[in-house]
Amino acid sequence: MAGHGSNRVILTALAANVGIAIAKFVAAAITGSSAMVTEGVHSLVDSTNHVLLLYGTKRSGKPADAKQPLGYGRELYFWSFVVAILVFALGAGVSLYEGVLHLIHPEPASDVLIAFVVLGVAAVLEGWSTWEAMREFNVARGPKGLIAAVRDTKDAPTLIVLLENTGALIGLAVAAAGIALAHWTGNPIWDGIASVVIGLVLGAIAILLLFEAKGLLIGESADPELIAAIRECFEGHAGVCAVHEVIAVHQAPHMVVAIISADFEDTILAREVEQTVRDIEAAVATRFPTVARVYVRPLSGL
Repeated sequence: MAGHGSNRVILTALAANVGIAIAKFVAAAITGSSAMVTEGVHSLVDSTNHVLLLYGTKRSGKPADAKQPLGYGRELYFWSFVVAILVFALGAGVSLYEGVLHLIHPEPASDVLIAFVVLGVAAVLEGWSTWEAMREFNVARGPKGLIAAVRDTKDAPTLIVLLENTGALIGLAVAAAGIALAHWTGNPIWDGIASVVIGLVLGAIAILLLFEAKGLLIGESADPELIAAIRECFEGHAGVCAVHEVIAVHQAPHMVVAIISADFEDTILAREVEQTVRDIEAAVATRFPTVARVYVRPLSGL
């Protein structure tokens, strides 16, 4: 289940994007800027995405039942996948459409000062949201490098907010450049070009999110260090001859299900094997709180 830190990051991003979206649409109506319309749609899509992530986080916290014996943790990954699709279809799609439309029928923007003020305020709010997301992400990644942490993270909501905000900051810079060039050169085509570039940036981020969400949705292995530690925990118990296979898969950012295939000594009784398995499961649960379920497949010793 996603932790309270992820919820705080999502709520911060939601509050920032709702305010930004309203300001951008008002500025777009006043200035007639294509880039501002694109940025308004971008913020509106981001706001919708954050609501979906909050819903997914809540659903993922439901306890296991007869219908879902392993719990609802992967609902968070499902809604993360939906968010990635929305970023691609709505965020990137509308931006490209608006940009191409403005290239075909360019219209000069007016009151560009208002657009720059809105973009500046939006940059401050996006920066605040990005700082919150980055702080949460840095706590989770520890000593890992940034790229490795992005590739290995299981906290989809924080990653989505971080990447969306990165795209938003890039989009704000591109929109400002497009409006400035259109104003200084007197050629409104720069405004349309800015919208197209924003659409391409959002498309690239959406594709990255789709790959990450897909991997988590179909089941990604836990950290190799965690798997090795679980193996050591088993191998250290009396009565265990060998541990053949340890499969540990994430059901949610902080929920892992582990399956272990192990050999037990032939000389110990069945009830002793059962007690050993219970002891090992208790030890793993105590040492690794993220491991919510442990399943042991006992084999005969060689």
